[in-house]
Amino acid sequence: MTDLHFAHYRIRPLTPADLHPYFEMVERNRPRLEQFFTGTVSRTRTLADTQDFLADIAERRQAKTYLPFVILDEATNRFIGFLDLKNIDWNIPKSEVGCYMDADAAGQGVATQAFRLFCDYCFAEFKFQKLFLRTHESNTAVRRVAEKSGFEVEGVIRRDYKTTAGEVVDLIYYGRLN
Repeated sequence: MTDLHFAHYRIRPLTPADLHPYFEMVERNRPRLEQFFTGTVSRTRTLADTQDFLADIAERRQAKTYLPFVILDEATNRFIGFLDLKNIDWNIPKSEVGCYMDADAAGQGVATQAFRLFCDYCFAEFKFQKLFLRTHESNTAVRRVAEKSGFEVEGVIRRDYKTTAGEVVDLIYYGRLN
């Protein structure tokens, strides 16, 4: 992948060499991520756990079953966001897109710019016919980013996700066609 640049930010693949900055970003945002990024939070509790997690990600990237990326603030050289492609179906082809932003970077428009650029890249580079995302009703920030990026609500799947706290919640499905 060629790195994607916008303003003074860069989107690039997450690699095992990113251990410390990735762990630090997750650690800074752990309370915000706990309910809906349970896999990330549970597999990155320690630096050693995170190292194993990144090694697993590298294998999955090689197999093209999971593709994680980071958003880097080039002015500070700090990770400020995460994007990933998961639940990839190469037969259609389509993929689910996930994202989160560092609390310090949230609400500044960076997520929307990054998400749009990333989605355009995914359609062009991977030839996806569809990208989709799932979120919950209270996540108004992601809902705004999705809608500003050309995604449309496709429906609500009731009682579709169990949070870390054990609450079963509805998920709103958004989709964007190429």
